[in-house]
Amino acid sequence: NILTACFSVGYSAVALNHVIDFKEKKQEIIKPVSPSELFPSLPIVQGTSKRIKVLNRLTLVVSDPSHCNLLRSTSANIRLYDIIAVFPKTEKLFHIACTTLDVDLVCINVTEKLPFYFRRPPVNMAIDRGIYFELLYTPAIKDSTMRRYTISNAISLMQICKGKNIVISSAAERPLELRGPYDVANLGLLFGLSEGEAKAAVSTNCRATMLHGETRKSACGVVYTVKKPRKVEEEETAVPACKKVKTQA
Repeated sequence: NILTACFSVGYSAVALNHVIDFKEKKQEIIKPVSPSELFPSLPIVQGTSKRIKVLNRLTLVVSDPSHCNLLRSTSANIRLYDIIAVFPKTEKLFHIACTTLDVDLVCINVTEKLPFYFRRPPVNMAIDRGIYFELLYTPAIKDSTMRRYTISNAISLMQICKGKNIVISSAAERPLELRGPYDVANLGLLFGLSEGEAKAAVSTNCRATMLHGETRKSACGVVYTVKKPRKVEEEETAVPACKKVKTQA
């Protein structure tokens, strides 16, 4: 039902999140669910002729440095996930996630007051490495207290990263918790983002995260080529160089 709601509001890609919290019990990374098991035929995105893209995402909630060893291990199941995210609980783990861990997303806690302050060196290093920071908007629409923490923690991050490498996602567990892309971009304004940065947080930054995940899996790089369309006015006014010289003479 949640995926169907995503299709109807116009999202072109959805990530199914598999959360592993070491605090609850000892867990292992299992094989992700294949999208073909959920949908025999993926629906078409509203307003387009393309079928929606369903990704698998792994989120590790780490509260101890030893938990990060699972990401450093060569587990066969880790390579089956398209996006790897880490949710650090302490300042030391946040620094490790930004500087050394091979991940695509660093999750920011929005349900309570952060126990540490963001520092510029690890944040800048994460931006240079192509890692993005994730903010959730679902807690902000559930409870007024969590809304206050969400806005406060988001603004603290914006003061350091200047709106760069931000991804806003839902973590929705029910269809009613979903919002459309334009509504989410408007919420980004409350988080301290500019209009362009808020739109990028639900579009180009999300696509960049997907490409970063493909780069991580290939250990080399990913190249996408896009043909740039020429404007009609430029084609009509285009004059050969030899004729330009004669005209100027």
